[in-house]
Formats: sequence, structure tokens, C-alpha cells
Amino acid sequence: MLLQELSWPEVEGLSRDIPVVVPIAAVEQHGRHLPVFVDSMLLGEVVRRASETLGDRVLWTPLMWLGNSHHHIDFPGTLSAAPRLYLDLLNDLMDNLLTHGFKRLVFLNGHGGNTVPSQQAVFEARQRYRDRHDLLLIAATYWNLGGDPRKLDPSLEQANMQHACEWETSMMLRLAPHLVGDLSSVGAIPAGSGFEPASRGWITKDRSAEGHIGNPRIASAQKGEALFRTFASGAVDFLERVIAWDGKSWDG
Repeated sequence: MLLQELSWPEVEGLSRDIPVVVPIAAVEQHGRHLPVFVDSMLLGEVVRRASETLGDRVLWTPLMWLGNSHHHIDFPGTLSAAPRLYLDLLNDLMDNLLTHGFKRLVFLNGHGGNTVPSQQAVFEARQRYRDRHDLLLIAATYWNLGGDPRKLDPSLEQANMQHACEWETSMMLRLAPHLVGDLSSVGAIPAGSGFEPASRGWITKDRSAEGHIGNPRIASAQKGEALFRTFASGAVDFLERVIAWDGKSWDG
């Protein structure tokens, strides 16, 4: 069910226990071979597939294309909300939905730079509404919701999400191949460890002059379909848990 297709009386008539999912993505550079709208396009396709399965049991807001992408701002075409501004934006969105009476709110994220702000936003909101014990406030990233795409396609080499990489390039070849540039001259750029397990501050040019991280040359549309199927299934399974939540338990 899409919020943007409902009138306000129709929204008013909804159960306040329905999960409200806010897809959050980005407009940012994705190397020389992919367009800047990749994150929004890929998340949009995951949402489309998941919504077909879940039907009217979930309310989806319009996808928010502006994300926290300041680490890519050195590359033309990147549009970004500064981290603290973005955090305020996410907090305000939750306040809007809570004002309307909804109790199960999920940020479904499709961009790595949004991960920390979305987690911080739900943490802060829970403190603001600390006297409420009927709220479920969640930040989730679609590629971390379970399932290993390599089980569907063992030819996949990558084990986790990188940037304009085998995974993202494969999904774009499946979704919009006409927007994928020539891969023949795109080299592999390793992700590296970056002082793991610590978290190091970085900008993209610290890691990649070209803008991508990973090996896009091994991408294929077939791999892209395996990725989409895995990620959409993971999103559905996770949202089924949100739907089934009893309204009070810590676990779900």
C-alpha cells in the first residue's frame, strides 16, 4: 500500500498497528560506469518486489532520494544532506508518523552512508518517547536482512556490499542495462581493511580515485536477479516479523 496514493481520510482509517516503511537512499556518484541514482533505483526495485508480496499489510512512504553522501561530494553529480541535517530530517519524519498515531516505523535503507544516521535517529526517537511502550522503531539495511545470494548463484564472488561493485553493477544490468557503461576498462579496486575492527573516518577518494570499490567487470544480469531475489525475500521475511510483533515484547 502506497502512502502517496491515499487521501488523508484513507490514511486516517488505517490500523495504527500497520508497519510504515520509509525507504531511504541517495543520489551520489557510482564510478565511471553507473549513474548517480543507483542506490535509489536498486532500493526502489527491492521495495517493488517486497510490496507485491506483502500487499496491504504494509504502508510504504515515497522513497527518500536525498541521503547522507558527503563522503562522495568530491565527485560531480553527488547530492547530499550533511550528517546532522540528515539526522534531523529522519527524526522529523518519525515525529510526523508518530503524530499521526502509527507505532511500527521502519527505515529501510539502501545506502551505506545512511546506516549510522538512521540507527541514531531511531535511538534518539525512543528517548523522546520513552514513556511509550507500544512503539517499534527500526533501522534496517536491505542487504543485511538475511540470505546469501551466492546460494542462488554460486558464480558471485563478492561476500558483502561494496560500491558500484559486482553486486550493484549486476543489479543495474538486470534492472536498467542501458544505463551501465563500458566495463571493459574498469579495474578492480579492493575494499581493504581500513584498520578493522575499528571504524576509520574516510572520504571516497581515500579509497578510490575512480569512485568504485570492488570488481564491476565480473557483473552480470543473471547475478543481479539472484541478488534482487535474495534481498527482496529478506525484506519480506523481516517485515513479516514486524507485522507479527505482539506490541510489547523485546524480541520479534
